[in-house]
Amino acid sequence: MTVDSSAARKATRGSGKRTTAKKAPAKPRAKVSAEQDPDQFVQLLTPEGERVEHPEYAIDLSADELRGLYRDMVLTRKFDAEATTLQRQGELGLWPSLLGQEAAQIGSGRALRDDDYVFPTYREHGVAWCRGVDPTNLLGMFRGVNHGGWDPNSNNFHLYTIVIGSQTLHATGYAMGVQKDGADSAVIAYFGDGASSQGDVAESFTFAAVYNAPVVFFCQNNQWAISEPTEKQTRVPLFQRARGYGFPGVRVDGNDVLAVLAVTKAALDRARTGQGPMLVEAYTYRMGAHTTSDDPTRYRGNDELLAWEAKDPILRLRRYLEAEGMADEAFFASVEKEDEALGKRVRDAVRTMPNPDDMAMFEHVYADGHALVDEERAQFAAYQAAFAEEN
Repeated sequence: MTVDSSAARKATRGSGKRTTAKKAPAKPRAKVSAEQDPDQFVQLLTPEGERVEHPEYAIDLSADELRGLYRDMVLTRKFDAEATTLQRQGELGLWPSLLGQEAAQIGSGRALRDDDYVFPTYREHGVAWCRGVDPTNLLGMFRGVNHGGWDPNSNNFHLYTIVIGSQTLHATGYAMGVQKDGADSAVIAYFGDGASSQGDVAESFTFAAVYNAPVVFFCQNNQWAISEPTEKQTRVPLFQRARGYGFPGVRVDGNDVLAVLAVTKAALDRARTGQGPMLVEAYTYRMGAHTTSDDPTRYRGNDELLAWEAKDPILRLRRYLEAEGMADEAFFASVEKEDEALGKRVRDAVRTMPNPDDMAMFEHVYADGHALVDEERAQFAAYQAAFAEEN
Protein backbone atom coordinates (compact mmCIF):
# COMPACT_ATOMS: atom_id res chain seq x y z
CA MET A 1 0.00 0.00 0.00
CA THR A 2 1.38 3.42 -0.92
CA VAL A 3 1.32 6.52 1.34
CA ASP A 4 -1.08 8.23 -1.07
CA SER A 5 -3.63 5.43 -0.91
CA SER A 6 -3.54 5.41 2.92
CA ALA A 7 -4.18 9.13 3.06
CA ALA A 8 -7.04 8.87 0.59
CA ARG A 9 -8.76 6.23 2.67
CA LYS A 10 -8.52 8.37 5.82
CA ALA A 11 -10.01 11.37 4.03
CA THR A 12 -13.11 9.47 2.91
CA ARG A 13 -13.94 7.63 6.14
CA GLY A 14 -17.54 8.39 7.18
CA SER A 15 -18.37 10.26 3.99
CA GLY A 16 -20.23 7.37 2.43
CA LYS A 17 -18.43 7.93 -0.82
CA ARG A 18 -15.83 5.74 -2.36
CA THR A 19 -12.89 7.40 -3.97
CA THR A 20 -10.07 5.92 -5.93
CA ALA A 21 -6.65 7.16 -4.96
CA LYS A 22 -4.22 7.97 -7.69
CA LYS A 23 -1.14 5.84 -7.69
CA ALA A 24 2.14 7.63 -7.19
CA PRO A 25 4.29 7.59 -10.30
CA ALA A 26 6.80 4.76 -10.22
CA LYS A 27 10.28 5.85 -9.34
CA PRO A 28 12.99 4.95 -11.81
CA ARG A 29 14.75 1.77 -10.82
CA ALA A 30 18.16 2.40 -9.36
CA LYS A 31 21.10 0.79 -11.04
CA VAL A 32 22.37 -2.05 -8.87
CA SER A 33 25.21 -4.50 -9.07
CA ALA A 34 24.87 -8.16 -9.94
CA GLU A 35 25.31 -8.98 -6.26
CA GLN A 36 22.13 -7.03 -5.43
CA ASP A 37 19.89 -7.80 -8.39
CA PRO A 38 18.67 -11.41 -8.52
CA ASP A 39 17.69 -11.04 -12.17
CA GLN A 40 21.19 -10.08 -13.29
CA PHE A 41 24.50 -11.86 -13.34
CA VAL A 42 28.03 -11.10 -14.35
CA GLN A 43 28.47 -11.72 -18.06
CA LEU A 44 31.40 -10.90 -20.34
CA LEU A 45 30.49 -13.05 -23.33
CA THR A 46 26.94 -13.31 -24.65
CA PRO A 47 25.46 -16.55 -26.01
CA GLU A 48 25.98 -15.08 -29.48
CA GLY A 49 29.70 -14.76 -28.81
CA GLU A 50 29.75 -10.98 -28.40
CA ARG A 51 32.15 -9.46 -25.87
CA VAL A 52 30.57 -7.17 -23.28
CA GLU A 53 31.96 -5.29 -20.30
CA HIS A 54 31.00 -5.35 -16.63
CA PRO A 55 31.65 -2.47 -14.22
CA GLU A 56 32.95 -4.66 -11.39
CA TYR A 57 34.64 -7.56 -13.14
CA ALA A 58 37.00 -7.41 -16.08
CA ILE A 59 39.58 -9.66 -17.65
CA ASP A 60 42.14 -9.26 -20.40
CA LEU A 61 43.32 -12.47 -22.04
CA SER A 62 45.63 -13.10 -24.95
CA ALA A 63 44.56 -15.03 -28.03
CA ASP A 64 46.64 -17.99 -26.82
CA GLU A 65 44.88 -17.98 -23.47
CA LEU A 66 41.45 -17.80 -25.09
CA ARG A 67 42.29 -20.69 -27.40
CA GLY A 68 43.52 -22.58 -24.34
CA LEU A 69 40.16 -22.15 -22.62
CA TYR A 70 38.40 -23.43 -25.73
CA ARG A 71 40.68 -26.46 -25.89
CA ASP A 72 40.14 -27.19 -22.20
CA MET A 73 36.36 -27.18 -22.58
CA VAL A 74 36.35 -29.31 -25.73
CA LEU A 75 38.65 -31.96 -24.30
CA THR A 76 36.78 -32.02 -21.00
CA ARG A 77 33.51 -32.57 -22.85
CA LYS A 78 35.10 -35.36 -24.89
CA PHE A 79 36.38 -37.13 -21.80
CA ASP A 80 32.98 -36.81 -20.17
CA ALA A 81 31.20 -38.20 -23.24
CA GLU A 82 33.57 -41.16 -23.39
CA ALA A 83 32.98 -41.92 -19.72
CA THR A 84 29.22 -41.85 -20.24
CA THR A 85 29.52 -44.24 -23.18
CA LEU A 86 31.80 -46.56 -21.22
CA GLN A 87 29.24 -46.74 -18.44
CA ARG A 88 26.51 -47.61 -20.93
CA GLN A 89 28.77 -50.40 -22.20
CA GLY A 90 29.14 -51.82 -18.69
CA GLU A 91 32.72 -50.67 -18.15
CA LEU A 92 31.84 -48.28 -15.30
CA GLY A 93 29.34 -48.72 -12.53
CA LEU A 94 28.14 -45.11 -12.63
CA TRP A 95 29.08 -41.77 -14.15
CA PRO A 96 28.02 -38.19 -13.24
CA SER A 97 28.19 -36.12 -16.41
CA LEU A 98 29.22 -32.45 -16.48
CA LEU A 99 27.73 -31.80 -19.93
CA GLY A 100 26.84 -28.09 -20.13
CA GLN A 101 28.94 -27.07 -17.13
CA GLU A 102 32.32 -26.88 -18.87
CA ALA A 103 32.63 -23.09 -18.62
CA ALA A 104 31.85 -23.06 -14.91
CA GLN A 105 34.57 -25.62 -14.24
CA ILE A 106 37.28 -24.54 -16.67
CA GLY A 107 36.80 -20.85 -15.89
CA SER A 108 37.06 -21.38 -12.14
CA GLY A 109 39.80 -24.00 -12.49
CA ARG A 110 42.02 -21.70 -14.53
CA ALA A 111 41.58 -18.93 -11.95
CA LEU A 112 43.42 -21.02 -9.35
CA ARG A 113 47.06 -20.73 -8.40
CA ASP A 114 49.18 -23.84 -7.94
CA ASP A 115 49.26 -23.38 -4.16
CA ASP A 116 45.47 -23.06 -3.85
CA TYR A 117 43.59 -26.13 -2.64
CA VAL A 118 40.45 -27.61 -4.20
CA PHE A 119 37.69 -29.58 -2.53
CA PRO A 120 35.43 -31.04 -5.26
CA THR A 121 32.18 -32.98 -5.23
CA TYR A 122 32.02 -35.85 -7.73
CA ARG A 123 31.37 -33.94 -10.96
CA GLU A 124 34.38 -31.60 -11.17
CA HIS A 125 36.07 -33.37 -14.08
CA GLY A 126 36.94 -30.03 -15.70
CA VAL A 127 38.53 -28.67 -12.54
CA ALA A 128 40.51 -31.91 -12.21
CA TRP A 129 41.75 -31.36 -15.78
CA CYS A 130 42.92 -27.86 -14.85
CA ARG A 131 44.74 -29.23 -11.80
CA GLY A 132 46.66 -31.74 -13.89
CA VAL A 133 44.88 -34.86 -12.68
CA ASP A 134 45.03 -37.52 -15.40
CA PRO A 135 41.46 -38.07 -16.67
CA THR A 136 41.87 -41.82 -16.52
CA ASN A 137 42.53 -41.58 -12.77
CA LEU A 138 39.02 -40.20 -12.29
CA LEU A 139 37.53 -43.37 -13.68
CA GLY A 140 39.07 -45.89 -11.29
CA MET A 141 36.60 -45.18 -8.52
CA PHE A 142 33.62 -45.48 -10.88
CA ARG A 143 35.02 -48.76 -12.19
CA GLY A 144 35.48 -50.01 -8.65
CA VAL A 145 39.22 -50.61 -8.78
CA ASN A 146 40.35 -47.90 -6.35
CA HIS A 147 39.08 -45.39 -3.80
CA GLY A 148 40.18 -42.28 -5.66
CA GLY A 149 43.13 -42.84 -7.91
CA TRP A 150 45.33 -39.84 -7.19
CA ASP A 151 47.30 -38.26 -4.37
CA PRO A 152 45.39 -35.11 -3.32
CA ASN A 153 48.56 -33.33 -2.24
CA SER A 154 50.26 -33.84 -5.60
CA ASN A 155 47.84 -31.51 -7.35
CA ASN A 156 46.17 -29.78 -4.39
CA PHE A 157 42.98 -31.43 -5.57
CA HIS A 158 41.14 -33.46 -2.96
CA LEU A 159 39.47 -36.79 -3.70
CA TYR A 160 35.92 -36.78 -5.02
CA THR A 161 33.32 -36.51 -2.28
CA ILE A 162 30.14 -38.53 -2.67
CA VAL A 163 28.54 -37.41 0.62
CA ILE A 164 26.54 -34.35 -0.41
CA GLY A 165 27.87 -31.08 0.99
CA SER A 166 30.43 -32.48 3.43
CA GLN A 167 33.38 -31.15 1.42
CA THR A 168 32.41 -27.56 2.26
CA LEU A 169 33.23 -28.26 5.90
CA HIS A 170 36.50 -29.91 4.91
CA ALA A 171 37.38 -26.86 2.82
CA THR A 172 36.52 -24.44 5.60
CA GLY A 173 38.64 -26.32 8.12
CA TYR A 174 41.53 -26.48 5.68
CA ALA A 175 41.20 -22.75 5.00
CA MET A 176 41.29 -22.00 8.72
CA GLY A 177 44.52 -24.00 8.86
CA VAL A 178 45.96 -22.06 5.93
CA GLN A 179 45.11 -18.87 7.76
CA LYS A 180 46.86 -20.01 10.95
CA ASP A 181 49.92 -21.00 8.93
CA GLY A 182 50.12 -17.48 7.59
CA ALA A 183 50.05 -18.64 3.96
CA ASP A 184 48.58 -16.43 1.25
CA SER A 185 46.93 -19.28 -0.66
CA ALA A 186 43.17 -19.74 -0.96
CA VAL A 187 40.78 -22.69 -0.80
CA ILE A 188 37.80 -23.36 -3.05
CA ALA A 189 34.88 -25.68 -2.33
CA TYR A 190 32.59 -26.89 -5.10
CA PHE A 191 29.00 -27.92 -4.53
CA GLY A 192 25.66 -27.91 -6.34
CA ASP A 193 22.34 -26.21 -5.84
CA GLY A 194 20.97 -29.35 -4.21
CA ALA A 195 23.86 -29.48 -1.74
CA SER A 196 23.09 -25.90 -0.70
CA SER A 197 20.13 -27.32 1.22
CA GLN A 198 22.38 -29.48 3.38
CA GLY A 199 23.20 -28.55 6.96
CA ASP A 200 26.91 -29.08 6.35
CA VAL A 201 26.91 -26.16 3.91
CA ALA A 202 25.16 -23.89 6.41
CA GLU A 203 27.66 -24.85 9.10
CA SER A 204 30.60 -24.20 6.80
CA PHE A 205 29.21 -20.76 5.95
CA THR A 206 28.97 -19.95 9.65
CA PHE A 207 32.48 -21.06 10.50
CA ALA A 208 34.02 -19.43 7.43
CA ALA A 209 32.37 -16.11 8.20
CA VAL A 210 33.16 -16.06 11.91
CA TYR A 211 36.80 -17.01 11.39
CA ASN A 212 37.20 -14.96 8.19
CA ALA A 213 38.56 -18.07 6.46
CA PRO A 214 40.19 -17.68 3.03
CA VAL A 215 37.68 -19.91 1.24
CA VAL A 216 35.58 -19.44 -1.89
CA PHE A 217 32.31 -21.36 -1.99
CA PHE A 218 31.61 -22.16 -5.64
CA CYS A 219 28.04 -23.31 -6.25
CA GLN A 220 27.25 -24.72 -9.68
CA ASN A 221 23.54 -24.05 -9.91
CA ASN A 222 22.63 -26.39 -12.76
CA GLN A 223 18.90 -25.88 -12.04
CA TRP A 224 18.18 -29.44 -10.91
CA ALA A 225 19.05 -31.34 -7.73
CA ILE A 226 18.42 -34.71 -9.35
CA SER A 227 14.70 -34.24 -10.06
CA GLU A 228 13.98 -31.19 -7.88
CA PRO A 229 14.16 -27.75 -9.56
CA THR A 230 15.90 -24.89 -7.80
CA GLU A 231 12.64 -23.06 -7.06
CA LYS A 232 11.62 -25.96 -4.82
CA GLN A 233 14.85 -25.63 -2.84
CA THR A 234 15.07 -21.93 -2.08
CA ARG A 235 12.91 -18.80 -1.91
CA VAL A 236 15.79 -16.47 -2.79
CA PRO A 237 18.59 -16.67 -5.35
CA LEU A 238 21.31 -18.88 -3.93
CA PHE A 239 24.03 -16.20 -4.00
CA GLN A 240 21.96 -14.01 -1.69
CA ARG A 241 22.23 -16.56 1.11
CA ALA A 242 25.76 -15.36 1.78
CA ARG A 243 24.44 -12.06 3.17
CA GLY A 244 22.81 -13.78 6.09
CA TYR A 245 26.18 -15.17 7.13
CA GLY A 246 28.03 -11.90 6.74
CA PHE A 247 29.99 -12.28 3.53
CA PRO A 248 29.33 -11.32 -0.11
CA GLY A 249 27.84 -13.43 -2.85
CA VAL A 250 27.70 -12.96 -6.60
CA ARG A 251 25.88 -14.67 -9.43
CA VAL A 252 27.82 -15.24 -12.64
CA ASP A 253 26.76 -16.58 -16.03
CA GLY A 254 28.02 -20.11 -15.59
CA ASN A 255 28.07 -20.72 -19.33
CA ASP A 256 30.43 -17.79 -19.89
CA VAL A 257 33.98 -19.02 -19.31
CA LEU A 258 35.41 -15.47 -19.31
CA ALA A 259 33.00 -14.20 -16.66
CA VAL A 260 33.54 -17.26 -14.47
CA LEU A 261 37.30 -16.80 -14.73
CA ALA A 262 37.09 -13.11 -13.83
CA VAL A 263 34.71 -13.56 -10.90
CA THR A 264 36.52 -16.57 -9.43
CA LYS A 265 39.89 -14.88 -9.71
CA ALA A 266 38.54 -11.82 -7.88
CA ALA A 267 37.00 -14.01 -5.16
CA LEU A 268 40.24 -15.95 -4.68
CA ASP A 269 42.31 -12.75 -4.56
CA ARG A 270 39.89 -11.38 -1.98
CA ALA A 271 40.31 -14.49 0.17
CA ARG A 272 44.11 -14.40 -0.10
CA THR A 273 44.27 -10.81 1.11
CA GLY A 274 42.43 -11.51 4.36
CA GLN A 275 39.00 -10.29 3.31
CA GLY A 276 37.31 -13.58 4.10
CA PRO A 277 34.95 -15.94 2.28
CA MET A 278 32.79 -15.33 -0.75
CA LEU A 279 30.00 -17.27 -2.43
CA VAL A 280 30.02 -17.58 -6.22
CA GLU A 281 26.86 -18.93 -7.81
CA ALA A 282 27.57 -20.10 -11.36
CA TYR A 283 24.18 -20.04 -13.05
CA THR A 284 24.40 -22.91 -15.53
CA TYR A 285 22.52 -26.00 -16.66
CA ARG A 286 22.98 -29.75 -16.53
CA MET A 287 22.24 -30.75 -20.13
CA GLY A 288 22.53 -34.45 -19.40
CA ALA A 289 21.29 -36.70 -16.64
CA HIS A 290 22.19 -36.25 -12.98
CA THR A 291 24.06 -39.52 -13.27
CA THR A 292 23.78 -42.41 -15.70
CA SER A 293 21.17 -43.96 -13.37
CA ASP A 294 18.86 -40.97 -13.91
CA ASP A 295 16.25 -40.27 -16.62
CA PRO A 296 15.78 -36.48 -16.89
CA THR A 297 12.93 -36.82 -19.41
CA ARG A 298 10.70 -37.84 -16.52
CA TYR A 299 10.87 -34.46 -14.82
CA ARG A 300 11.84 -31.76 -17.32
CA GLY A 301 10.68 -30.73 -20.78
CA ASN A 302 12.55 -30.65 -24.06
CA ASP A 303 11.86 -26.94 -24.55
CA GLU A 304 13.94 -26.14 -21.49
CA LEU A 305 16.81 -28.22 -22.77
CA LEU A 306 16.69 -26.58 -26.21
CA ALA A 307 16.73 -23.12 -24.64
CA TRP A 308 19.89 -23.94 -22.71
CA GLU A 309 21.56 -25.63 -25.67
CA ALA A 310 21.42 -22.24 -27.37
CA LYS A 311 23.63 -20.95 -24.53
CA ASP A 312 26.23 -23.68 -25.01
CA PRO A 313 29.51 -22.52 -23.40
CA ILE A 314 31.79 -24.03 -26.05
CA LEU A 315 29.83 -22.72 -29.00
CA ARG A 316 29.77 -19.15 -27.69
CA LEU A 317 33.55 -19.04 -27.21
CA ARG A 318 34.08 -20.50 -30.68
CA ARG A 319 31.86 -17.80 -32.15
CA TYR A 320 33.93 -15.15 -30.39
CA LEU A 321 37.25 -16.64 -31.55
CA GLU A 322 36.03 -16.81 -35.13
CA ALA A 323 34.53 -13.33 -35.11
CA GLU A 324 37.74 -11.81 -33.77
CA GLY A 325 39.99 -13.80 -36.07
CA MET A 326 41.76 -15.45 -33.13
CA ALA A 327 41.36 -19.01 -34.39
CA ASP A 328 41.25 -20.57 -37.84
CA GLU A 329 40.15 -23.92 -39.20
CA ALA A 330 43.62 -25.34 -38.64
CA PHE A 331 43.32 -24.67 -34.91
CA PHE A 332 39.87 -26.25 -34.63
CA ALA A 333 41.07 -29.24 -36.65
CA SER A 334 44.03 -29.71 -34.31
CA VAL A 335 41.73 -29.65 -31.28
CA GLU A 336 39.46 -32.20 -32.94
CA LYS A 337 42.44 -34.46 -33.61
CA GLU A 338 43.54 -34.16 -29.99
CA ASP A 339 39.94 -34.81 -28.99
CA GLU A 340 39.91 -38.14 -30.84
CA ALA A 341 43.24 -39.19 -29.36
CA LEU A 342 42.00 -38.47 -25.84
CA GLY A 343 38.89 -40.56 -26.41
CA LYS A 344 40.95 -43.55 -27.53
CA ARG A 345 43.34 -43.18 -24.58
CA VAL A 346 40.43 -43.13 -22.13
CA ARG A 347 38.79 -46.19 -23.68
CA ASP A 348 42.02 -48.17 -23.70
CA ALA A 349 42.92 -47.16 -20.14
CA VAL A 350 39.58 -48.17 -18.66
CA ARG A 351 39.46 -51.54 -20.37
CA THR A 352 42.97 -52.43 -19.24
CA MET A 353 42.72 -51.27 -15.64
CA PRO A 354 44.02 -54.08 -13.41
CA ASN A 355 41.87 -55.41 -10.62
CA PRO A 356 43.01 -54.15 -7.23
CA ASP A 357 45.05 -56.23 -4.81
CA ASP A 358 42.57 -57.95 -2.48
CA MET A 359 44.68 -56.98 0.54
CA ALA A 360 45.02 -53.29 -0.41
CA MET A 361 41.99 -52.31 1.65
CA PHE A 362 43.97 -52.91 4.83
CA GLU A 363 46.78 -50.54 3.88
CA HIS A 364 46.96 -46.96 5.18
CA VAL A 365 44.03 -47.38 7.58
CA TYR A 366 46.34 -46.18 10.35
CA ALA A 367 49.60 -44.32 9.85
CA ASP A 368 51.56 -46.67 12.09
CA GLY A 369 49.53 -49.85 11.78
CA HIS A 370 47.08 -51.38 14.24
CA ALA A 371 46.79 -54.81 15.87
CA LEU A 372 43.08 -55.15 15.05
CA VAL A 373 43.69 -54.35 11.37
CA ASP A 374 46.51 -56.91 11.31
CA GLU A 375 44.12 -59.50 12.73
CA GLU A 376 41.45 -58.67 10.17
CA ARG A 377 44.03 -58.85 7.36
CA ALA A 378 45.08 -62.33 8.45
CA GLN A 379 41.46 -63.53 8.70
CA PHE A 380 40.65 -62.21 5.24
CA ALA A 381 43.79 -63.78 3.76
CA ALA A 382 42.77 -67.15 5.21
CA TYR A 383 39.27 -66.72 3.82
CA GLN A 384 40.63 -66.01 0.35
CA ALA A 385 43.06 -68.92 0.55
CA ALA A 386 40.16 -71.29 1.25
CA PHE A 387 38.73 -70.58 -2.22
CA ALA A 388 42.10 -71.28 -3.83
CA GLU A 389 42.34 -74.63 -2.06
CA GLU A 390 38.88 -75.65 -3.32
CA ASN A 391 39.93 -74.96 -6.89
